[in-house]
Amino acid sequence: MNPKPWWRRLGHGGLLLVATIYCVFPIYFMLVQSLKTAQEDIFGNPLIVLNPTFENFEELFARKGDVRGFVGSALRRSYPVLAWLENTIIVFAGSVAVTLVASILAAYALGRLQPPGFRWWRRAIFAVYVSPPTILFVPLYQVVLGLHLDDNILALVLIYPTLALPFCVWILSAYFQHLPREVEESALVEGASRTTAFFRIILPMSRPVVIAAGIFALGTIASDFTLASVFLLSEHNQTIPAGLGTMEVALDELLAVAGINLMAIPVVLICAVFARSYVRGLTAAMVEGA
Repeated sequence: MNPKPWWRRLGHGGLLLVATIYCVFPIYFMLVQSLKTAQEDIFGNPLIVLNPTFENFEELFARKGDVRGFVGSALRRSYPVLAWLENTIIVFAGSVAVTLVASILAAYALGRLQPPGFRWWRRAIFAVYVSPPTILFVPLYQVVLGLHLDDNILALVLIYPTLALPFCVWILSAYFQHLPREVEESALVEGASRTTAFFRIILPMSRPVVIAAGIFALGTIASDFTLASVFLLSEHNQTIPAGLGTMEVALDELLAVAGINLMAIPVVLICAVFARSYVRGLTAAMVEGA
């Protein structure tokens, strides 16, 4: 096999470098802005921070009445960031857990048990994914009011899974459908129940696809601003995305940037840690028949 010419390798490397810079630059720029003082933000280089400081993060968690920045407390107000952070963790963890449990059970039923018309059911579920969630505001709000969950973070735990569930069911069911049945059948012959075979054989073999579904669900939930703003009205009940929308950006620009990093960086790190499993899971699901 002849090696690729140097100019082709150089072109591929250049394209990869450009794509990497394009993806990483927004994260770098936001991180640089969050580490600047107000003076350096106005008079310094927008791409470089000379005197990094965590002052913006400290001010983000400042209590009401504390002096905030160089303009003082008269022009700034405090924000319940700790409450936003706690609500965000609860909503994200609960929503991802509900999404994974529901999608795994539904996907196993469609792809493994294969009830009559399972292919059409799977296509119908995936078709729901392309429907814009904004057209569902009114019926969703009626359901939330009927459950007495208005202005309650539990409403988002029930609503957010609907955003990622169709895609997760689609890729998981495709993987389960084409997973070799011999391993599971051998466990059944040995006396194991279907539940035991599922938890001890099928689920461990599906770990990359489950991780891919979980990361997709996390990314979908973390990128939402509209639903959280509509269903959570009280300031102390909001998540970080909705809470940042209530900040006085004209006066607290650097605080808003620090808040964005407070939420974005953990999500980026989680995706980076599980990137290999994410790619393996999506590839396995697509190759196996999705």
